[in-house]
Amino acid sequence: MNVVVLIGILVTLVTGIPVLNQLMRHHPRGLIVLFFAEMWERFSYYGMRGILIFYLTQHLLFDQGAASSQYGSYTSLVYLLPLLGGLLADRYLGARKAVVFGALLLTAGHLTMAYEGKPATQNLVYAGQSYAVDIHGRMEGRTTKLMVAGHDYAFGPAADGGLEIKDLPAGGPLPAVLPKGSYKMETHQDPTGVNAFYLAVSLIIMGVGFLKPNISTVVGQLYPQGDPRRDSGFTLYYYGVNLGAFWASVLCALLGQSFGWWAGFGLAGVGMAAGLIVFIIGKPLLQGKGESPNPELLRKPLVGPISREWLIYLGGLLGVGAVWLLVPHKDIVGTALKLSSAASALFILGILIFLCKTWVERQRMMLAVILVLGAVVFFTLFEQAGTSLNLFAASNVDMTITRHATSFLGLPMGSAEQLAAAGIHPTSTFGWIDTGIGAAQTQSFNAGFILIFAPIFAAMWAWLGQRNVAANPTLTFGLGLIQVGLGFLVVVWGAGMADASFRMPLMMLGLLYLLHTTGELFLSPVGMSEITKLSMPTVVSFMMAVWFLASSVAQFVGGAIAAKMGSETIGGEVLDPKLALATSLHGFNQLGWAGVICGGVFILLSFFVRGWSHGVKAPAHAEIEA
Repeated sequence: MNVVVLIGILVTLVTGIPVLNQLMRHHPRGLIVLFFAEMWERFSYYGMRGILIFYLTQHLLFDQGAASSQYGSYTSLVYLLPLLGGLLADRYLGARKAVVFGALLLTAGHLTMAYEGKPATQNLVYAGQSYAVDIHGRMEGRTTKLMVAGHDYAFGPAADGGLEIKDLPAGGPLPAVLPKGSYKMETHQDPTGVNAFYLAVSLIIMGVGFLKPNISTVVGQLYPQGDPRRDSGFTLYYYGVNLGAFWASVLCALLGQSFGWWAGFGLAGVGMAAGLIVFIIGKPLLQGKGESPNPELLRKPLVGPISREWLIYLGGLLGVGAVWLLVPHKDIVGTALKLSSAASALFILGILIFLCKTWVERQRMMLAVILVLGAVVFFTLFEQAGTSLNLFAASNVDMTITRHATSFLGLPMGSAEQLAAAGIHPTSTFGWIDTGIGAAQTQSFNAGFILIFAPIFAAMWAWLGQRNVAANPTLTFGLGLIQVGLGFLVVVWGAGMADASFRMPLMMLGLLYLLHTTGELFLSPVGMSEITKLSMPTVVSFMMAVWFLASSVAQFVGGAIAAKMGSETIGGEVLDPKLALATSLHGFNQLGWAGVICGGVFILLSFFVRGWSHGVKAPAHAEIEA
């Protein structure tokens, strides 16, 4: 039994009961529907996200730089398309129908990811001759060797940066050491599998565009302006998001490694289908929230017998094809991001000049823009999780909890290697506790910490609301930025703890994710809540989309940063772990200080803009328990 599964069951039971109690007793019933619907939607997204970088580097055999850039291109589009989905929902569809359409696209996309195609192959070319790289397994169970004259040989880095072939007999077709630049690697991919991957992510991108900004908007609509339960409600909703993310990171990674990429991605698709079913069944509990602003206009035929609603759906399907052509080209995606950011800035300027009728409305909107800018910085650092931190865990972290084999409640406990060294041979999967953690499962750390701390933070915001003590959101953002920066610096400062294999203790990565999590809880749920409160009602979905645009920019920039931190690989395996560790720590140091400095700037700024919310947080009596 995997130790992360056992810990997850315990944490879910301990934290989930009080969360459900708060949901049932003190919040609108519609929040329960959104809680479980978004839980399953995030299960699908984070299940794919946790293993995606390994799929790119190990199945499609992208080098780490290209894989990180491709990951950034994909995830930036995931957060860019909500601009379109938010506008269409505001003006025509309404949030509820946009969520259903998005969920259908997402289900199709995640299930399409379950088609693997043939794995890519790689050959080493030296002196005009080609030698196959023999590849077996996935993630932690992966082995790569070089085939020479019908035999396979391990390899590693040479002193000059080249390649050393281990135990190669003298007089063979290859020298034991290949100088740097004397050889090249050729990769051959299955075109059908690659195209299926791009189609799958295109469906996911378009689906998130319709779903993501609008389901969060419905959460805000469940609470009247000034309701002190709103911050607590968003934090509990955030708990549901991360409950799905936690179990996705654990289970999809486990299935992906044990049975195949198709199993991990397929489970993500099943999760999305479950979220759609929950949302449809729970429609009556939403109390009419999120419906179309003009149902008659939506149903009216626009092009022949085709209504405006069905034209939007058809346009969304055609848009999948456009995204399919776009997603492999990161330069074009970068240009689209710049244009979208510029257009959004102009639109916001128009809102400030023409739609805002009072100075109070203008200052609230300007404060929302400041928070969006802070989110760009935060998520650029935070979203290294899926790229550089995932690859760092695989290459430079000792992924075992125990130092040697032991026992717990009569069951052998340790990694497979530790038990073998102790001469212990369990008779079944459930006959021992596996303390070895897969690199992809470290993606569950952030979500797991949120399961622990979200109820505490929800109670804290409610306690503050009951006493009319409203935290300055800009100050809160500054504290969140400092914490995400310190997370990277903790790993840098602990560099001396690396072992002879250039692996750092798992505890250091855990501390990084702990600080990133507390920083996230200071910033993200509060930020979403603030956007729904500070924005004018007529543009709230658009402003939620702008909030996600901040994540889109951060994902793209974060992917570019991670690409610069990539290491040379052969067959998807890092060639030089020592160099990989040094490269990662250098990048983490720069990211860490960037977060701390930006956090300090926001804290200073908070003293100048503290009054710009103009009492928007002024609460009534809060009927909520910790």
